[in-house]
Amino acid sequence: MPSRAAPARQEIDKKADKNEPLVADIRLLGRILGDVIREQEGREAYELVERIRQLSVAYRHKHDKEAGKRFDKLLKSLSGEQAVSVIRAFSYFSHLANIAEDRHHIRRRDVHERAGSLQPGSLAYCLEHLHEAGIRPTEIAEVLKRGFISPVLTAHPTEVQRKSILDAERAVAGLLEARDRAGTERELRDTEGLLRARITQLWQTRMLRYSKLTVADEIENALSYYQSTFLRQIPKLYAELEEHLPGEQLPSFLRMGNWIGGDRDGNPNVGAVTLKRAMQRQSEVALRHYLTELHELGAELSISLHLTGVSADMQKLAERSPDQNVHRMDEPYRRALTGMYARLAATLHALTGTEALRHAVAPQDPYRTPDELLADLRIIEASLKSHHAEALIAPRLSPLVRAVQVFGFHLATLDLRQSSDQHELVLAELLATARIEADYPALDEAAKRELLLKLLNDARPLRVIGASYTDKTLFELATFEAAREALARFGREALRHYIISHTESVSDLLEVALLLKETGLLRGVLTEYAVSDLIIVPLFETIGDLRVAPDIMREFYALPGVRGLVDRSSGEQDIMLGYSDSNKDGGMFTSSWELYRAEIALVELFDELKRVGPITLRLFHGRGGTVGRGGGPSYQAILAQPPGTVNGQIRLTEQGEVIASKYAHPEIGRRNLETLVAATLEATLLHPTQSAPKGFLQAAQALSDASFDAYRGLVYDTPGFADYFFASTPIREIAELNIGSRPASRKATRAIEDLRAIPWGFSWGQARVALPGWCGFGSGVEAFLGEEPAQRAKNLALLKRMLKGWPFFRALLSNLDMVLAKTDLALAERYVELVEDKKLGKRIFTAIRAEFDLTQAALSLITGDDKRLAANPSLARSIEHRFPYIDPLNHLQVELMRRYRRTQADDPAMERVQRGIHLSINGIAAGLRNTG
Repeated sequence: MPSRAAPARQEIDKKADKNEPLVADIRLLGRILGDVIREQEGREAYELVERIRQLSVAYRHKHDKEAGKRFDKLLKSLSGEQAVSVIRAFSYFSHLANIAEDRHHIRRRDVHERAGSLQPGSLAYCLEHLHEAGIRPTEIAEVLKRGFISPVLTAHPTEVQRKSILDAERAVAGLLEARDRAGTERELRDTEGLLRARITQLWQTRMLRYSKLTVADEIENALSYYQSTFLRQIPKLYAELEEHLPGEQLPSFLRMGNWIGGDRDGNPNVGAVTLKRAMQRQSEVALRHYLTELHELGAELSISLHLTGVSADMQKLAERSPDQNVHRMDEPYRRALTGMYARLAATLHALTGTEALRHAVAPQDPYRTPDELLADLRIIEASLKSHHAEALIAPRLSPLVRAVQVFGFHLATLDLRQSSDQHELVLAELLATARIEADYPALDEAAKRELLLKLLNDARPLRVIGASYTDKTLFELATFEAAREALARFGREALRHYIISHTESVSDLLEVALLLKETGLLRGVLTEYAVSDLIIVPLFETIGDLRVAPDIMREFYALPGVRGLVDRSSGEQDIMLGYSDSNKDGGMFTSSWELYRAEIALVELFDELKRVGPITLRLFHGRGGTVGRGGGPSYQAILAQPPGTVNGQIRLTEQGEVIASKYAHPEIGRRNLETLVAATLEATLLHPTQSAPKGFLQAAQALSDASFDAYRGLVYDTPGFADYFFASTPIREIAELNIGSRPASRKATRAIEDLRAIPWGFSWGQARVALPGWCGFGSGVEAFLGEEPAQRAKNLALLKRMLKGWPFFRALLSNLDMVLAKTDLALAERYVELVEDKKLGKRIFTAIRAEFDLTQAALSLITGDDKRLAANPSLARSIEHRFPYIDPLNHLQVELMRRYRRTQADDPAMERVQRGIHLSINGIAAGLRNTG
């Protein structure tokens, strides 16, 4: 008779079998990496790495204190050269483990799909649930027809990957995939040989940049994802949707956005020049993709008139072609495509100044718009359909048609962004020079509005011919003018949004409207038929900004002429919500709650505005990579949005190294895009329309108030906290690292208020504290529960109901669970050794630990799980396997930071130690995967 433990044992064995391919891949990659290290660095270096690995595993998994002592002593004894070698080894292992895990995710998804088991986040799962809910395909198609889903790539100073490394890692991922398909021992050996070549390449490729990353570099890095993923995977996603919704004509609702080259906020390196470069390079990437596909299509459509006919329009298209090659006179599709290639080559030259790679005939008669190219492709498509060749459409022609629809001649919509204070400075100079207002910044809000409205209703420009303006003003105006030229050159979708950072008043919006008018992007006077080429998008960032956002937008739309301007221009209003700064300002829970409240209030406002006439509200979520900056799984995040706030419309930022983790691999990239579409459909069509229960909302407010006080009390009101942060994290070393074109701080101060939210979160993650992702929650819960036993039990029961019945609260606690699992205060305590004022270090770390313990206890109390990630065993397993390989990087980072901060600037050892620190930053970021 089997024991009761048998089913549990079988389940464990089943899970082990399921993960055996992952374990095998990691072992294979680890073995090859070890072989490469032994070959490149020598047996002694290899044995050192292996000894450190064994001690780390013993210390982490077996809690062997003696191993921990030997481990610590060994790391401290390493020379600078040895430390760099060890850091490189463990960093590359983290990179390779990431690739293996990504491959396993794809493998498991394929297994589930073949078994008919649909996975949450997939289109198939989403559409099945919609069908079960009685939602018809026509209703789904209707949402997509008015929908707008746009992931927006941004550049931030935490992208630690070089493109050379990314390219080699893509090759490793492709080889692991090929290995899964290998059918013979010979194929397995060949694949392993190629893996060895790529890992050798990685070991001999510089992981760090020796010079500061430029905006041009960032543009090229972003474009590599279009070439590897977006241009081919987005058409595949549309094809899958069309397969599930037969007979429905789907518009191009999923479009890519981009900030790189247009985001000036805090980055003096971005302006008219980078805007022009970004638009030109984007166009070139799109057009070269189309040229390649036209060339390949010509090879495939070798159809002869001797064997079948073509439509009359197709025949005309062939006859218009300059291709008079006698060998192709009976091949109308090839002749037509040669002519189309020539026209597109001319388009490439006209828009970008570059030349096509091949020419059957000379470039001529460029396409003026993507619609003209689409019309020719449609002629080919219709002819194939009508002459028994429909099978030839799906492989290449159909994806090309969809690519042209989605990407046009512009590739991605480029946003412009600048801080409100910079707009004020430019207008102040224009107004003073024109003798209109001598001191515009000194005016109160009412006076500013009155003046700005008056000028928006005056047809005359502000600039005085022949007057001298500062370089700053000319720089800003040139960017607006470059935007006007880009729209005329690359089409209406090339630029759609002008984002105003630090929007704090209605005048901030009117100032941009006036600058648009001054540069020809807004035409006509405000109260008489004015039209704007760009949507004026406020960005509400801090807790205070989020709280007044609905009032600002209400007052803005109450101004005479504003509603008419929006209606005539696009009928759309994007509003951007900042996750990173609101978190740094008020803590994780208060940030999430104030975002939730602001979204509800904005939807209510625009529901009122819709009574006058149709208007589309689109919320733009400025999410970062870490939970502390609004990160976490996108699927759960979208489903956790308040009822009625998605409505088929969403934009969200994809930032820094998160872009690489989501989109470097084509298949992973398509899955992530699929998730955005699935979540948007589910949030729009399946979400309850009623608000959360009043008791839930009141509890969240009480939690927020207490969490806010605890967070602010620790971070902003604790004497010496800023000094502690700068000493106990690698923020100073991160600022020196060549990982972004943007400075780490807005001002040259050590004030937390002036520090950018991205390096703030990144630094805490490196030091394994992850403070922005959890701080304040424990105190908030403890205060909410109260001390009286009966009341405490009642309030805890309420929190448990919130977890079960409120997606917002459930997603927040799920993210909190992940952050706590990745936090390691035992390691973080090592960084406290870097604080020279020992009393300060001990005092503040004690306070951090107390809040962490409170948060751990609070989460366990609500969920009923004492163990972290009990509901996510795959992530728990991943973390368990990773930590022994990340730990040495953290220990060495502390040791090298100690040496670096004590080393004289002219010491020859300085460069080696600094390089080691920067390599450790890369490795830890890769190991933790969501660093920020």
